[in-house]
Amino acid sequence: MKLSMPEMPPATLLTALGSYNLLPAIVFLPTRRRCDQAASEAAFLRRDPSDPRREQRRDLLRSFVEQYPEIRSHRHWETIVRGGVAAHHAGHMPAWKLVIEKMMSAGFLDAIFATATVAAGVDFPARTVVLSGAEARTGNGWRQLTASELQQMTGRAGRRGRDNVGFIVAAPGLHQDPERIATLLRSPPDPLVSQFRATYNTLLNLLDAYGNFAQVREIAEKSFAHREAAGQIIALEKVIVETGQRIELKLREANCELSVNDVRGFERLVSARTQLLDSKPQSRAEVLHRWLDEVVQSGRVVAIGRSGKRLVMVTEKRDGNVRGLREDGRSASFALERIGRVYSPFYRLKEELIEEAFEEIRRRGKELVIAEPRLRDAQDEESGALNLLDELIDKIIPPEIIEQKRQSCAEALWGLLSAAEDLERATRRTENIREQVWQPFAQRARVLSSFGYLDFEAEKVTERGSWLADLHIDRPLIIGEALQAGLFTSLDFVRTAAIVAALTADDDRDYGALELEDALVNSLAQFEEIGFRVSSEEWKAGVEPTPELNFSAAATAARWASGTEWTTLVRETRAEEGDLFRMLSRTGEALLQVAGLRKAHPEAARISAIAADAILREPVR
Repeated sequence: MKLSMPEMPPATLLTALGSYNLLPAIVFLPTRRRCDQAASEAAFLRRDPSDPRREQRRDLLRSFVEQYPEIRSHRHWETIVRGGVAAHHAGHMPAWKLVIEKMMSAGFLDAIFATATVAAGVDFPARTVVLSGAEARTGNGWRQLTASELQQMTGRAGRRGRDNVGFIVAAPGLHQDPERIATLLRSPPDPLVSQFRATYNTLLNLLDAYGNFAQVREIAEKSFAHREAAGQIIALEKVIVETGQRIELKLREANCELSVNDVRGFERLVSARTQLLDSKPQSRAEVLHRWLDEVVQSGRVVAIGRSGKRLVMVTEKRDGNVRGLREDGRSASFALERIGRVYSPFYRLKEELIEEAFEEIRRRGKELVIAEPRLRDAQDEESGALNLLDELIDKIIPPEIIEQKRQSCAEALWGLLSAAEDLERATRRTENIREQVWQPFAQRARVLSSFGYLDFEAEKVTERGSWLADLHIDRPLIIGEALQAGLFTSLDFVRTAAIVAALTADDDRDYGALELEDALVNSLAQFEEIGFRVSSEEWKAGVEPTPELNFSAAATAARWASGTEWTTLVRETRAEEGDLFRMLSRTGEALLQVAGLRKAHPEAARISAIAADAILREPVR
């Protein structure tokens, strides 16, 4: 259960850890802001001018400034030098995080305050790991840490070659939950999740390499992403083979020259006959109800009761109940069974036309009534279908087989009915699983085909698809269609950088509120129109539509590409340096992808190369 205790001040926490020789420590906190605040608070109260590592930290920072000049203006410079503590999270520049990692490895820091993401992929030598809770903050609110996340975090406790054991401390806090932490530590690691996805680029490249959908489908089925489905398919295929062998053995023992397919056909016919018998109407009321449910539809006039005097225009039918409009304009609601007559015409549900419909029914009623079915006719129809099935069942065993052998085969067939049902179920299940694996690819194939990037019927990548396959970027279809429409040739390098930033940035992250110039707004509108067309096709194919453009990323990238200084950009956007760095890096990488299309789109490639140079300047690398 949660303790709901006040959080221990960072400096007090470090003092307590130090008194038990539990430093250096990694203190995990749920948010970036709290990490920065904790580092500043702890540094303010821990300043020790006599600390010999103080100058070592300053010297190390200065040595890094030569290679990474952007760190010199970092707001936490003095926090590290004087306090011997630091914050580490995705909001900081990569160069700054590298400095912190070097200092921690050299033993110059007593503690770092970090978010849970630092636990993956970074090796900090720490004696102790401090946990403030078992939750993490996301863009959509709070969530529980997984077992693997917590185990990665606690796995940082203990310095290799220096500590015999590592220590885990659950610090007091409003949301601390030691019981939950203990449960997660005892839990098995979470299953590995494959990053293999059905993307447009994956499909185009696989289809281009292997030449047909069958090969792509086979690769998808065998991928790590679908290992569970692959295991189910293997198990089901084993059932299919073993059941087929068992059927063949029984047929040989009965000296019956039939195949497994004959037995499967027999089972299907018997199954169809059983379903038909189950659905065969047994009374006139049952026949009438089925008929009414079929013919009573919106836009038809019906009569309540057998007299035919009370007419109603049907507007809705649901779950055996009917709603409609009477001749006097009032609404009516009644059960399907109360209908005595149904008239054949369909009328448009408009007020001025409904009155005309009632007049026509009054005038020509008898000739417009739909004849009710009779029980005998319905039973005769069902009996005809049953007779046909019986004939087909009899033909499973060829008529030329002698009677004694025929009897033996018939007994064998009926005796194998259960095995044939097992075979059919396993086969259908296998087909369903394979269809689920293939469906995301098939949906994307139809979208690509609608835009001319592949020929769905011929299962071939088109010339347009060949260069689109080389664009390993987010939202490739929007960029592809923009290239086809010649939109990039009308852009200068600044707007090109801005557009690509809007397409590649996380759609839910804010990169500031800089003003957009009119020319850029017009260009973004053109790309939004293409995005709408792409999303419409995706929606029709069942693909999750492409996210919207990020206008804040466009404005920020345009300002950076125009030559603004890094410190000015950070100040004006008020965004985290790390977020800006990642967004601009992704923008530069995407621009380089477009710049590689020199043969297919030479002018767009030229402009994109210039834009990439403008984006990928220091400190963005």
